[in-house]
Amino acid sequence: MEKLKQLLIVEDDKVDAITVERMLKDSKATFSVTHVTNGEEALKHLRSEVNELPSLILLDLNMPRMNGLEFLEEVKKDHRLCRIPVIVLTTSQEDRDIAKAFAHCIAGYMVKPILYEQFYSLIDIVNKYWSLNKLPN
Repeated sequence: MEKLKQLLIVEDDKVDAITVERMLKDSKATFSVTHVTNGEEALKHLRSEVNELPSLILLDLNMPRMNGLEFLEEVKKDHRLCRIPVIVLTTSQEDRDIAKAFAHCIAGYMVKPILYEQFYSLIDIVNKYWSLNKLPN
């Protein structure tokens, strides 16, 4: 049996996090989901030796303590973390935020509120990618 892929949601809004988790469940995607509420918690989780690295990070930009752009800057400096695909899920439609996020080599950028059909398509693409490629352990 194939091991569940790890997914990290970095989102301070509980309603948005629950919505994403519900959409993942409804999509029948095979993820083990971990949720943290800011960039500092996410870095602590990722750098812990006891936690498995996620196959994907869903990241909000507007969070307290350490926002998404600050988190991306730290992740991309870390050789162990820099290759984890990150998809930004945020309310920001600012060209500046979009450009800064893509400058950190994100895999995608979706503006909230997220449309179910759009999210399901995204998760389907991610699942197809994983099913067609041999990923590192």
